[in-house]
Amino acid sequence: MEDYLMLIDGQWVDSDSREYIEVTNPATEEVFAKVPAATKSQVEQALKAARQAFPEWSGFSPEQRAGYLWKASHILESRKEKIGNLMTREQGKPLKEAVGEIEKAVEMLQYYAEEGKRAYGKIIANTDPFDQSLVVKEPMGVVAALSPWNYPVELTGWKAAAALAAGCTIVAKPPSLTPLSPLAYWECLFDAGIPRGVINAITGSGKTVGRQLVGSPLSQKIAFTGSLEVGKDIQAQCKDFIKKVSLELGGQCPLIVSNNCDLSSAAKGAARRSFRNMGQICIAINRIYVHETVSDDFLEAFSRETQGLTIGNGLENPLCDVGPMASLAGLEKSKQHVADAVAKGARLVTGGKKPPGAGFEKGYFFEPTILAECNHEMLVMTEETFGPVVGVMTFKTLDEAIDLANDTLYGLAAYGFTNDLHEMKKMSRELEAGSVAINNVDAGIMNAPYGGWKQSGVGHEHGHEGLEEYLRLKHVRVRYREP
Repeated sequence: MEDYLMLIDGQWVDSDSREYIEVTNPATEEVFAKVPAATKSQVEQALKAARQAFPEWSGFSPEQRAGYLWKASHILESRKEKIGNLMTREQGKPLKEAVGEIEKAVEMLQYYAEEGKRAYGKIIANTDPFDQSLVVKEPMGVVAALSPWNYPVELTGWKAAAALAAGCTIVAKPPSLTPLSPLAYWECLFDAGIPRGVINAITGSGKTVGRQLVGSPLSQKIAFTGSLEVGKDIQAQCKDFIKKVSLELGGQCPLIVSNNCDLSSAAKGAARRSFRNMGQICIAINRIYVHETVSDDFLEAFSRETQGLTIGNGLENPLCDVGPMASLAGLEKSKQHVADAVAKGARLVTGGKKPPGAGFEKGYFFEPTILAECNHEMLVMTEETFGPVVGVMTFKTLDEAIDLANDTLYGLAAYGFTNDLHEMKKMSRELEAGSVAINNVDAGIMNAPYGGWKQSGVGHEHGHEGLEEYLRLKHVRVRYREP
């Protein structure tokens, strides 16, 4: 059993209660590590440390803070294979995917190291020529950052890089399912020499650590990525103290396949975005609407692409396309959505079971699954599966497809494939989502804002807008003496 520590006020510490959270390898179901379960007093200690460190860190120039972030990025880059290996053991994704995730976190540190220098204010002229209004941007204060298990380092890095570049201090809660690689990420920032108390990473349950971080008067900004249910709970917990809150919640994302598109590209894109990380990504394609005249050809191509994906233990086969699901609960939900759809008349095109053969006796493996002839009475078309299952439904007109795509509580991302300029314009205008991707399945890029509409959340990450989430405006009105 491997033992890990958490970071509080510049020290790596154990749990005061000597209680722990076990970490399981989803490919083997082996419990191989444990992390401390922080006590309430330790959470309070971390918050106080961050508050005490805030004046010094926020007083640094953006260039000084950038120096620390650049140094941390180089350390993280040098450890990407080691941390990627750790992530694959705890989360299940193939090693090549895990290392790629670390590389994204490296880029994020470097991006915000430079973007932090661009938090420009402005000067506003007053009516009186001897008066002047200065609008300046200052850091929010202590950030409580809560990140999920599906991209444990990258989504931690989104929050850490922007918050630190803005001049905030931070108390982070790594996900209980996958705490090890985020702790290794924070160790890189710690080893970069970031001053004591500026960064804190405390492990424990959401009910204990998460609630205390959100509800404390010391945390002035909450940054959360996770489920809609928890997002609503966080908003409720903030009722006693006014805080700035950003929430990136569920997706349940649609794809529209027009009869005017390149079907080969659409099928390749559908396979990639439906099943990457076993569908455990907020912007995964969960449901597909395909024009009735090209439905058979699309399903044939989509099925062929899906069946070509290799499944395996991400350490034993680092180049496989997908690994196991991260948890038994996620596996059971995927099975439930398949069974529900089939019972209501869907046709199973491919997948729907544990892969056959040696090596899959243990672990949370499940074949990437396509269901055809679906409708909105089925869970797969109305709930976020967050697993390797996608439903396919036909449509007659683009208006019908857009109505179906928008028939959801969520609005994180939406996708479309068409070579018709008018259809491109219509989809980009009428799809109700914070990100819309046409003829590609990469809805988010680092230098453009990323956030949800409707019940998919509030606030943004990525881009300059992601930096703004950690800044507040101050108006300074100056009256100069008349000469």
